[in-house]
Amino acid sequence: MEISQQNIDDLNAVLTLKLSKEDYFDKYESALKKYRKQVNMPGFRAGHVPLGLVKKQYGKSILAEEINNVINESLNKHIVDNKLKILGNPLPKESEIVEGDWNNPDDFTFEYEIGLSPEVEIVLPKKAMEMAVVKVDDKLIDQQVEDMARRFGKMSTPDSSGDKDMIMATVVQLDEQDEILEGGFMKDVTISLEFLEDKKTIKALSGLKSGMSVVLDPHNISRGHDDLGRMLDLTHDQVHDLKGNVKLTVNDVKRMTPAEINEELFAKVFGEGNVSTEEEFRGKIKEDLEKMFRNDAERFFKKQLADKMIEDLNPPLPDEFLKRWIAAANEKPLTQEQIDEEYPSYAESLKWQLIQNRVIEQHELDVKPEEVVEHVKGMITQQYAQYGMPLDDEQLSAMAANAMTNRQESQRVAEMIYENKVVDALKENTKIKEKALSYEDFLELVQSASK
Repeated sequence: MEISQQNIDDLNAVLTLKLSKEDYFDKYESALKKYRKQVNMPGFRAGHVPLGLVKKQYGKSILAEEINNVINESLNKHIVDNKLKILGNPLPKESEIVEGDWNNPDDFTFEYEIGLSPEVEIVLPKKAMEMAVVKVDDKLIDQQVEDMARRFGKMSTPDSSGDKDMIMATVVQLDEQDEILEGGFMKDVTISLEFLEDKKTIKALSGLKSGMSVVLDPHNISRGHDDLGRMLDLTHDQVHDLKGNVKLTVNDVKRMTPAEINEELFAKVFGEGNVSTEEEFRGKIKEDLEKMFRNDAERFFKKQLADKMIEDLNPPLPDEFLKRWIAAANEKPLTQEQIDEEYPSYAESLKWQLIQNRVIEQHELDVKPEEVVEHVKGMITQQYAQYGMPLDDEQLSAMAANAMTNRQESQRVAEMIYENKVVDALKENTKIKEKALSYEDFLELVQSASK
């Protein structure tokens, strides 16, 4: 086996592999004999099909498989031995003409293209970066107190619906004449009026009793396309193309009566004996909100910092090679138009990964298994705390251990920790100026950036 490498430029290279008969023929003959024992053909006992017949019918495919195995092993060895940093996997050269006779196998020559990873030099932003943080004011605290009171309130069944009630109803699709559409959907849904935005819809759904019906635009009974899709069990495209009205018939109405702001509520939210006055209750809520919004601010700043580093460093990529690799690696066929549309997002993610890898290398960052476990515990604790469900150490450890059995989830958490360490390393040497915003302004800033 001979492998030679020709660098086309800093990001692309071609590997030429020359196979002699000795590189693969013994494995090929061994595979033929093994296959002979397994193959069934009419007129022959199992395992007694003549080798020549097996070779005639299956020889080329077996030969191709064995040669492909030898090629893959040789490519991987060349990459490791030469410490090549590649992107994606080697691909047969597009214009490759294989030298060799498949009918009379002897020597073969193959050519493979590889994409090389660029060298990344970390240069930090010279100007101070602005970090938006949420100012926790009385308005936010009042809203959270109200939410807590409603969460631990009592459910009742009023005679008719109010503008903050939940309606359990059956929704039927109508045609252009507002008649029941043949073949249309009919779904049982739950609608929380307090989360709706269209005032006419809220008014139409208020004052309804069980059995009453109203005709509505379905796009106004949810919080967007995704929510409506889940509600009606429709795909995103089906929701987008959904036209006409629906008939909504009320089955039941539920009303949440908020709990009183007293020691009973304090104990349900923060545990027995931890809070005794409304002032302490509000102070603890403020503390939790500040912690939550600080995490939100950190996450958003991490995205801003990543975008800034990608924009400033902009590591070059072997774009055409990567587009070919995406098409080859995808389980479903992709059109060139689909690849061109999705590639910019993929390239940006890859550039950030290259930057992270360089920072990890420079700062010798590492993630230990126990760090992953502790991070998972923290995630579980936060999740259950949202519902006022504290966990003891034994429960928490058992749930974390169960989550860690999922290798993909463990890898995802490890990558998240690595990214946090990378951002911390970058922040240590980056000038940061905090700017306090109202929650509404912060939310608008985040939503604007996501667009």
